[in-house]
Amino acid sequence: MNKIYPSAAEALKGIVADGQLFGVGGFGLCGIPEALIAALRDSGVQNLTAISNNAGVDDFGLGILLQTRQIKKMISSYVGENKEFERQYLAGELALEFTPQGTLAEKLRAGGAGIPAFFTKTGVGTLVAEGKELREFDGETYVMERALVPDVSLVKAHRADKSGNLQFRYTSRNFNPAVAMAGKICVVEVEEIVETGEMHPDSVHLPGIYVHRIVLNAKPEKRIEKRTITEKAGV
Repeated sequence: MNKIYPSAAEALKGIVADGQLFGVGGFGLCGIPEALIAALRDSGVQNLTAISNNAGVDDFGLGILLQTRQIKKMISSYVGENKEFERQYLAGELALEFTPQGTLAEKLRAGGAGIPAFFTKTGVGTLVAEGKELREFDGETYVMERALVPDVSLVKAHRADKSGNLQFRYTSRNFNPAVAMAGKICVVEVEEIVETGEMHPDSVHLPGIYVHRIVLNAKPEKRIEKRTITEKAGV
C-alpha cells in the first residue's frame, strides 16, 4: 500500500468534507503541520470543528482557517496570541469547548486506545464540569470526560519511512502522537522520507499502523511564535 502523496493537496483529496471533526497536532507554533493546514484552507471545506491545543496566530497555523471562517468550533486548552480568535469568540461567531490541557491530551489518548470515556478530578466544581456526569470514588468527586476521535488527523513528524513509521524531533513530540493515534484517518507531514527498515526500531516513536497518508515538506517555515534574545555583557 503506497502511503506517500506528491503534495499536501493530494494527501487531503477525497477525505476532507464540510462539517468534519479535525485533530491537529502541535503546541503553539511548534510541530504544527503547516503545509497540511494550508492545503485544508485551499480545499474550501467549511463548518469544521478543530481539536488543537491552541489556534495558532493570526496569519499562521490554524489562524489562517479562522481568517477564512472555515472553523465553526474549537476544542482547545489555550486561546491566547490570536486576536481574530478573540474577536470571533466574543462576537458569538465561533464556538469554544475550553478544555484543561491534560484532559485534552487524555481525551485524544483515550480515543486512540478505544476508551470511550474516563473520570478525572480536573474541572470539578467549575464551568468545565457543567452538564457532565459526576461520580464519587473513594470519597472524591470526579467528572466524566468523553474521548475524542477526529474524522481526520493532521500531524507533523520529522521523519517517516515508507510504511508510515514516524520519528518526532524534540518538542514537536507534543500532541502529535496522540492526535495521530486518535484519528480515523491520519495524514502526516514530514521533512524526510526513508526506506522501510532504514529507521532503527528504537527511533520509531509511533508505528505506521496509525498512519494512512504521508506528504513530504522538506523545508517548513518553522516560525517562532515569540523570539526573545538575552543580551550578553561585552557583546
